[in-house]
Amino acid sequence: MTDKTYTGCNLALEEPTLFEQSVEGRLGLTFGPSDVPQTNPAALFEGGLLRDKPALLPELSETDVTRHFTRLSTFNYSKDIGFYPLGSCTMKYNPKIANKVVSLEGFTQTHPYQDVSTVQGNLELIYTLERDLAEICGMDAVTVWPAAGSHGELTGMLMTRAYHTAKGNPRRKVLIPDSAHGTNPASAAICNYDVVEIKSNECGLVNPAEVERLMDNEVAALMITNPNTLGIFERDFKKVADIVHSKGGLIYCDGANLNALMGYVRMGEIGCDVMHLNLHKTFGTPHGGGGPGSGPVAVKKHLEPFLPIPIVTKNQGHYALDENRPQSIGRIKSFYGNFGVLIRAYAYIKELGGEGLLAASRLAVLNANYIKARLKGAYDLPYDCPVLHECVFSDKIQNEYGVRTIDIAKRLMDYGFHPPTVYFPLIVHGAIMIEPTETESKALLDRFCESMIMIAKECKENPEIVKGAPHKTFRRRLDEVKAARELCLSAS
Repeated sequence: MTDKTYTGCNLALEEPTLFEQSVEGRLGLTFGPSDVPQTNPAALFEGGLLRDKPALLPELSETDVTRHFTRLSTFNYSKDIGFYPLGSCTMKYNPKIANKVVSLEGFTQTHPYQDVSTVQGNLELIYTLERDLAEICGMDAVTVWPAAGSHGELTGMLMTRAYHTAKGNPRRKVLIPDSAHGTNPASAAICNYDVVEIKSNECGLVNPAEVERLMDNEVAALMITNPNTLGIFERDFKKVADIVHSKGGLIYCDGANLNALMGYVRMGEIGCDVMHLNLHKTFGTPHGGGGPGSGPVAVKKHLEPFLPIPIVTKNQGHYALDENRPQSIGRIKSFYGNFGVLIRAYAYIKELGGEGLLAASRLAVLNANYIKARLKGAYDLPYDCPVLHECVFSDKIQNEYGVRTIDIAKRLMDYGFHPPTVYFPLIVHGAIMIEPTETESKALLDRFCESMIMIAKECKENPEIVKGAPHKTFRRRLDEVKAARELCLSAS
């Protein structure tokens, strides 16, 4: 037995790739005699489209494949196993009722090419969800077609460009604070805007005076994340919006952190013109490995003509898809967006209701502030201001003992916790960003905080054990650069 083999029982010492397990001639399925006349493939395809030799694929039995992926699954950390303290990702847990609803036969058996008359229930769900989200955000209209938060950003900026173009000048620049989400500059640049960065003040907030200095008639919009990536509410949001509006610009709000404000602040009422929100972060579908996302975009009335098509309409109880929108930016997603995520969000909102959504926001803010209070002193807090959904520490104290953020993150794995987000936001050197969300109990947060405090003590008394971590995981510390550059995906 080599280090590329397993024991044959449930305890896997190492898991070889499928190619390494391949046995020539082994099959996972069999076919009966064909009742279809055989045809020469060369007669069906033009020259050059057929392979000269069969594809190099692993040859395995059904048992081989099933056991391989089941064993791999036991090596993974998942949302159903434990706490995800990752920051700037909001919702980590997917309520099981949302999965049950999305599995209803009426939804799972829908085909996207069905006639509209046969999917009235689906269109009603979309129509209702759009209005629920508009109410939550204080906006006038919503499109649910964007497939992710970054896709929502792109959609919003395309609408911004269309709006200014219709007024005779698409403008050249977009202002973006250094505390914004990292995809904001990319979304603006893809829409052919020059990005102008706004430096945060000593409290980690946007300074209205700086916006006043930078704002001119060539600025199309200010893209602002609220709460920002430090977890801090932009308290001068309305004042900043007034400055931008006075020069004809728009306010784009990145609403990925809406779970900190939901039910308490309606962004449209404090100056926001267009915003995206993440159903896969705030409304029932977990972020990242949980599956596809959805990034609806909400707008005020003056941007409604530019919404992507089609628009779901309602007339005397009948739902239809309206594509006759001459100022629309066009179609940005096929079919009905990521419809499964829309169903989950609808179920989540209807299950909780207004009071439940308020409670979710309160708990998200309470949990983040509890962690901030418990870890303050053990770790450096570069912006010691009231926070909402997340708190950001740094490794400044631990640097005195030669320990870095990455060491702390790896050591936390020895205590049974998934590491938090590290080295983001970029405005904090050695950042440790922690977000507990609304779903975690005080007992769990206490265990997490006690582990972090113990690691801070180790950094001072025994830094080598931290710098060599992790020690108890299935893998020791990997060479991440080498792993990214030298992938092992096949036998060749």
